[in-house]
Amino acid sequence: MTFTVTRRRAAAAALTAALLVPLAACSSNDDTDKGASGSTSSGSAGTAPKANLTVLAAASLTDVFKTAGAAYEKSHPGTKLTFSFAGSQELVAQVSQGSPADVLVTADTKSMDKVKAETSAPAVIAKNRLVIATGKGNPFKVDELKDLADTKLKVVLAAPEVPAGKYSKKILDAQKITVKPVSQEPNVRAVLSKVELGEADAGLVYKTDAQSAEDKVDAVEIPDAQNAVASYPAATLKDSKNAAAAAAFVTWLSSPEGQKILQDAGFQKP
Repeated sequence: MTFTVTRRRAAAAALTAALLVPLAACSSNDDTDKGASGSTSSGSAGTAPKANLTVLAAASLTDVFKTAGAAYEKSHPGTKLTFSFAGSQELVAQVSQGSPADVLVTADTKSMDKVKAETSAPAVIAKNRLVIATGKGNPFKVDELKDLADTKLKVVLAAPEVPAGKYSKKILDAQKITVKPVSQEPNVRAVLSKVELGEADAGLVYKTDAQSAEDKVDAVEIPDAQNAVASYPAATLKDSKNAAAAAAFVTWLSSPEGQKILQDAGFQKP
C-alpha cells in the first residue's frame, strides 16, 4: 500500500510539473513570447496573452490593417486591436508626447529612428513603391513622371515631412522634374482622396493606396529605376502596459499569415 501511494504521488507531481512548463512560458518576458509566436504560421491563440492593444499605424496601412486586425482577433480570442492611422510624422509626435499606445508602425525607417529611445528594436514587415494616381480612365493621359510638370495639370503631393512626400521629392529631384502642387497633404491617403474626388488630376501615392481604390482611380506605374522603395518598420513601445501581447502582434505581422494579408493588398516582401 505504501508503495502504491508513493507511486501515485510521484506521478501526480510529474504531471503538475509538466503542466506548469507551458504556463511559465506564456507568462514570461517579451523574448519568450516572441519565440512562441514565431513558432507557428499564424501565432496561435495559446501563444499570446489577451489584451486590448492600441496600434499607431501609417495612413497607407489603413485598409490592410483593418483586414489584418480582424484576422488576428479571430485567431487570438480575447485580444482587441484599436488602430490609430495618421501620417508617420504625426504618429512620431504622439509617441514623443507620451500618448498611450502599444505598437508603432511607420512608413519609413527615419521616422521610427526618431523615437528609438521609446521603442523596442523595429522589424521591417513590408515594402511599397510609388505610382501616379489619376482619375478613372486617366482623362489627362498622364503616362510618366515628367507629365506631372505640366502646369495645366492639378497635381497634389504629400507634404515634405510625410514619408510619401519625402519619397516623392526624392524621385522627382532625381529626374530633375519640377512640380508645383496645388496642395501638399498631411498624409498619403489625403492625396488619394483628392484624386478620387476629382479635386486633383494626379498625385503620387503608394501602389497599395491606388489598389485599394482601383474602382475610382487609375495607377500609372513608375519604372523601378525612377522609383523609391518605402520600408515599414514595426515596433512595440517601451511604455506599453501590454508588452508581451504587443510583441506577439508585431511578430505575427511577419508570420506567413500576416505576410499573406499584406502581400494580397499589394505590399512587397520585407
